[in-house]
Amino acid sequence: MKKAIQPGDIAVDATLGNGHDTLFLANLVGPEGKVYGFDIQAEALFSTRSRLQEHQLLDRTVLLQKGHENINTSILPEHYQKITGGIFNLGYLPGGDKSIVTKASTTIAAVEQLLEFMPKGGIIVLVIYHGHSEGATERDELLKYATDLNQNKFHVLHYQFVNQKNNPPFIIAIEKK
Repeated sequence: MKKAIQPGDIAVDATLGNGHDTLFLANLVGPEGKVYGFDIQAEALFSTRSRLQEHQLLDRTVLLQKGHENINTSILPEHYQKITGGIFNLGYLPGGDKSIVTKASTTIAAVEQLLEFMPKGGIIVLVIYHGHSEGATERDELLKYATDLNQNKFHVLHYQFVNQKNNPPFIIAIEKK
């Protein structure tokens, strides 16, 4: 992400969680950039807002209590071509309600929107937690989606521990060519 996102750019935290990624992205975009953050849970917005206020970076963000599939209707059109990075931490909110989980259909819709808008060199990072039944379903659908992306338009990398037990999370990174 440090390679792709420059000061003044736009970034997307597609799953706010507890705000760690939003804080990271807010530092990368600098005072002239903007981070759009999405989460359906009020608890995630509260945690993220508190973390950003603590670091005096709230002014660099737009926090939305919406699903990430609403990127195309939530981000200002003049920001579309400035989106150079997006992060998704999939699964459920750490310490939250484990019955509220991300779904492959909305994640894929959000990824497709970002890939359409992003300029060449833009990067999306998907951190896939698949140690629960919904996570396993999402994993399978996202792996198929990513594998089928046109190699002439995208680089797709799959980072995974191969010697760990208990379904450790793995990463799919997509770079627009």
